[in-house]
Amino acid sequence: MSKKLLTMQDLSCVGQCSLTVALPILSAYGLETCVLPTAVLSNHTMFETWSYLDLTNELPNIFDKWKKNNFKFDAFLLGYLGKADLMELAKQCFAQFSNDGAKIIIDPVFGDNGKLYGGFDLNYVAEMRKLLKYADIILPNVTEACFLTGTEYVADYDFNLIVTLERELKKITDAKIIITGVEIGGNIGEVISGNKKGEILWHELLPVKKHGTGDIFASVFTANYLRGKNLRDCCNAAAKFVADCIKKTDEAHFYGVDFEKVLNSK
Repeated sequence: MSKKLLTMQDLSCVGQCSLTVALPILSAYGLETCVLPTAVLSNHTMFETWSYLDLTNELPNIFDKWKKNNFKFDAFLLGYLGKADLMELAKQCFAQFSNDGAKIIIDPVFGDNGKLYGGFDLNYVAEMRKLLKYADIILPNVTEACFLTGTEYVADYDFNLIVTLERELKKITDAKIIITGVEIGGNIGEVISGNKKGEILWHELLPVKKHGTGDIFASVFTANYLRGKNLRDCCNAAAKFVADCIKKTDEAHFYGVDFEKVLNSK
């Protein structure tokens, strides 16, 4: 039987990120993908203006109906939540709707390039730090790992910073740790840290950055993990998928990547 996965993140009506990439990608890999939208945005926040409908108050109503329908999930993928209040609701969701052995994968999604995204603060980071204790796998980027551990971010970092982040993250959670978007010496990659000393996987560093690629990475990673792949193979598959998306995206397409072209040829 297909695994039933619940992904909890926002829905941007226009813009290739969050649920609009997670749902098609995870479904294409054969997972029954259920969604729990945390908010509905007219479009994501790289555009000049947007609307935002907060769905936090609706989640208890959804949980009530799920409980009555006896819904359970084999895995959870959490992305952009947006509000600290949602952390407690996420914990309730795990407690009430997990099948035995359900895996929890959390991509913190609150910052990049040494800064928090707009609308986030240190209280959000503190609550996310608590939530990570429930995870089986976490996927922070370097900035998020710095904030989570209280480590100073420097733009021109070396591998010593990554070793520090690994060590400090292990104090926060027993989850397997994948630090994404590590850029050192003209390379980009992920550091995989389980019970042993971490290993780093290097990939082609492309000359452009695109919105939503972290969400795509998390989706492809999760799909491969739930297919039984090891962490190294999951990272390699996700990184290749993202790189292929960027290569197929026109330079003028500023708000995301044409992941559909890659998914269609999968």
